[in-house]
Amino acid sequence: MSEEGELVATERRGHIFVITMQREAKRNAMNRELADALDAALNELDDDPSLWVGILQSSSVIFCAGSDLTANGDYKTERGGEYGIIRRRRKKPLVAAVEGQALGGGFEIVLSCDLVVASSRASFSLPEVSIGVLPTSAGLFRAPAALPLNVARELILTGEPLSADRAWSLGLVNVITEPNTALEGALQLAERICSNAPVSVAASLKAVNDLAAANDDAGWDRTAEALKTLSTSADAREGIAAFLEKRSPQWKGH
Repeated sequence: MSEEGELVATERRGHIFVITMQREAKRNAMNRELADALDAALNELDDDPSLWVGILQSSSVIFCAGSDLTANGDYKTERGGEYGIIRRRRKKPLVAAVEGQALGGGFEIVLSCDLVVASSRASFSLPEVSIGVLPTSAGLFRAPAALPLNVARELILTGEPLSADRAWSLGLVNVITEPNTALEGALQLAERICSNAPVSVAASLKAVNDLAAANDDAGWDRTAEALKTLSTSADAREGIAAFLEKRSPQWKGH
C-alpha cells in the first residue's frame, strides 16, 4: 500500500491493482502532480506481469471534478495523454469504482475505463457548457459511443447529471451497488475477470478497444475544431471568470 499523503495510493490484492485518487481538498481536480501520479500508477499496472486487472477509485466523496482550471491545461503525460489516462492504450482491464460525482473530466476518465461499477449515489456529467467551454478529453465522442446519441447530446448540451440508476439502465454502468460499496463491487467484478486466462483477456481487450478507438482521430479533430471556435469567445472568458469568482455568468452569445 502506498504511503498516506500521496496524491495517488496503490494497493495490490493478489492480481488486482487498486488505484485511489486522493487529492480530496480539491475534489480530485486534475493538475500536473495528480496526473503524473496517476500516470505512474497506470504504468505500473501495464508493466507488471503479475497484475492482471486494475481498479480506479477515489478516497473523496467526489470521484473527480475534472480539470483544475488553475493548471492551465498542464496535465498531459507521455504514455497516458490527458490526466495520464485519456489517450492511454492499456494492456490490462481497468474498472472504474465510482461513489460520488464524476464531473467533466472526471466523467471522461470513467469513459476511458473498460468497465464501470457505481454506487447508487454516483452521477455522471459534462457540465462544461455551464462555464462557456466544452469537453476536451474525449467526452464529445466517447459519450455518444457509450450512450444513446440523444442521451449523450442531453448531457453535453444541458450540462446536467446522469444518475447512477439511469446510467445502469442505459448500459454505461455494469454493476450498481449500495452507497460506500462500489469498491467491493469492483473487486468482485475484477475477481471474475481474474478467473480467466490473463493472456486471453489481454488479447481480447486489445481487439475490442482497438476497434472502439478506430474513429478516435476524427473525434480529436472535431474536438480541436470546436475548441478553435471558442478560442476568441467572450462567453468562454466570462464563464471561466464567473466560475473562479463564484458568481453567475453574464452570457453575450459571442
